[in-house]
Amino acid sequence: MKAEKNNFWTRLKNVGPAAVVSAAFIGPGTVTTATLAGVQFKYALLWAMLFSTIATMILQEMSARVGIVTGKGLGTAIKNTFEQPAARLAAVLLIVAAIGVGNSAFQSGNISGASMGLQVLFGATKQVWVAVIGLTAFALLWTGSYKLVEKVLVAMVVLMSLVFLTTAVVIKPNVGELLRGLFVPVIPPGALLVTLGIIGTTVVPYNLYLHASAAAERWGGIAEKQEAIKASKLDLLVSIGLGGVISLAIIITASSLFGSGVEVKTAGDMAKQLEPLLGPWAKWFFAIGLFAAGATSAITAPMAAAYAITGVAGWNTDMKSAHFRAIWIIVLAIGAVVAYVGVNPVQLILFAQAVNGILLPISAIFLLMVVNQEKIMKNFVNGGAMNLAGIAVVLVTVVLGIRMILKAFKVI
Repeated sequence: MKAEKNNFWTRLKNVGPAAVVSAAFIGPGTVTTATLAGVQFKYALLWAMLFSTIATMILQEMSARVGIVTGKGLGTAIKNTFEQPAARLAAVLLIVAAIGVGNSAFQSGNISGASMGLQVLFGATKQVWVAVIGLTAFALLWTGSYKLVEKVLVAMVVLMSLVFLTTAVVIKPNVGELLRGLFVPVIPPGALLVTLGIIGTTVVPYNLYLHASAAAERWGGIAEKQEAIKASKLDLLVSIGLGGVISLAIIITASSLFGSGVEVKTAGDMAKQLEPLLGPWAKWFFAIGLFAAGATSAITAPMAAAYAITGVAGWNTDMKSAHFRAIWIIVLAIGAVVAYVGVNPVQLILFAQAVNGILLPISAIFLLMVVNQEKIMKNFVNGGAMNLAGIAVVLVTVVLGIRMILKAFKVI
């Protein structure tokens, strides 16, 4: 028994790749979208965050398994799934489009979120801070010396997360209403964009590619694949579970502003949800956390796009290769330009998450194809239960995405 306990704690200390995925939960997209969900619809959309967290666990487990079994990234595995040149080219183009467009939209939200935080702290215009953040991200990505900065920023985000969790307890939410919001799926009138945004900010398509590569690096060389997969599953439960709890806490804290007439347009508006715990310090604390969340993602999102696209295209994935640099420069530039032109940052962040929600099924379908290929996964292909779970996730996102597109064209 003692040996089992020691084994559990040893594995728990070694969690890693899924922590990268979980970090995406606490970006400006999650903070903004979850805040809007709580302010506008109280607890009604808690189920969407719970679904998104479970969906993330399902898809990321498959992705990590691909990395562990093949020792390679998901992009390479997708490319190797198709033997006919035409089918392979079509797959590559779809992935490039989904990741390129999705990450560019994500990047605009990241830079806008970071600039909102800096505006509160130091004043000046949003355009000034967009330029500063864009140039800083460029410099750090070009040199590859961003790791220490990223650790400091992630630490700030973790601190902000602890405050959200504490505030969620302090405001004493109505338990009956909270449980109803968690387990009774409804989309109130006007909530479709926010619902899709919650899914898009939690089940992040590019994380499927990052996780496979990280898992391959951590466990790909281990001969005992079954043990590595067990370690990966514990990593998922701990890291992604924590990210989901924090995201739910943001909705709960924001629900304290439901019906108050507060219109969320700035970081200061969003910070009001932390006033029960922090009082007048809420605005400053929130601004630092939002900047940290946005700046971290502004560095990692272009890099993730470069890893995904170079992998699926069969190019060199080294950070200093010409293709790698060209991809992250394009994603960073598009994100910075969109953030610079003066679009409402809160609406821009929400729109970016919704775009990712619509594009998610493309990567999810390819992932399902890979994990059912015996020539790639050997004895570790998907079982019936995992296939059903994966198909259910894809169907829900497809239905919501179609509804969103039809709504945009005023068909419904």
